[in-house]
Amino acid sequence: MKSLTEKEREVLSDLRRSKTIGVLMGGSSSERDISLKSGAAVLTHLSEGGYRVEPCAFDREEELPVQLKKKRIQLAFLALHGKFGEDGTVQALLESLKISYTGSDVLASRRAIDKWAAKETFRKKGLLTPVSWMVKPSDPIPSSGFSFPIVVKPVCQGSSIGLSIVDRPEELPEAVKKAFQFDARVLLEEYIRGSELTVGILGEEALPVIQILPGNRCYDYEAKYTSDKTQFLIPAPIDDGTTCSVQEAALQAHEALGCSSFSRVDLLLNEEGQPVILEVNTIPGMTARSLLPKACEAAGISFLELCERLLLMALFKTKTQGIHAEKKSQ
Repeated sequence: MKSLTEKEREVLSDLRRSKTIGVLMGGSSSERDISLKSGAAVLTHLSEGGYRVEPCAFDREEELPVQLKKKRIQLAFLALHGKFGEDGTVQALLESLKISYTGSDVLASRRAIDKWAAKETFRKKGLLTPVSWMVKPSDPIPSSGFSFPIVVKPVCQGSSIGLSIVDRPEELPEAVKKAFQFDARVLLEEYIRGSELTVGILGEEALPVIQILPGNRCYDYEAKYTSDKTQFLIPAPIDDGTTCSVQEAALQAHEALGCSSFSRVDLLLNEEGQPVILEVNTIPGMTARSLLPKACEAAGISFLELCERLLLMALFKTKTQGIHAEKKSQ
């Protein structure tokens, strides 16, 4: 990945002097605690980098516009996870307030957080993704058409919250009930045996592939945030050809959903050596254990530089949108 240009460094220098950056974190989703940790890490590094930065931590969504106005936020760094932060809602709010923000736009965020809609997009683009079924509260739980084990998870949820791997039919109702605690739609997904991989995307380029050895049966909430058994292999111990195919699949998934600036794509490398797309995270974690900063470090990009690149892309995106708007008005 190319180093920052002299022009980009000048823009960052001007940004330090002229704008107040708000780090948006917290919220009311089930991923609030992780968001607060991500936000704290971003806040620390930007502050140490000399930026004028304000924490915008909130519990209720209606509090955020008040904070943004009171703190005179001119550029928003999104460290929000889950609903409101990753579903296009806060993006639409910021656009209405004419505040630039990091990451993908409203439509891409909506597509990515909805695992069912995202899977439909992947299939249309010819990308491999596990076969899945969707269940609503009024639907009977399917009892045929698939084999066990099967993965059960909420359609719109991150951090593996509400996820279960079900080995026997009699366990399925309880797993579905658990998933319904976090969303009104539940996904039953084919269980794929293989290696767990993730690929960070930064500036439309794929970062080094990471293999995850979760210690648990899968990379669930415990393995992600609390277990000391989880291991990360960076770069993943796969050959060059497989690395290229995994990175290309990740880029295609990112682009298929219309994502921009950055994301993290979770995949499985199946027993036939094919990359299988699980999901795309439009605001991946930024904690000390998070995978995007680890991939950036492997690529020679520090945590601060990662944050700076995201800020630059937010500014460039706003400039480009302004040009498009001007052309449409002519």
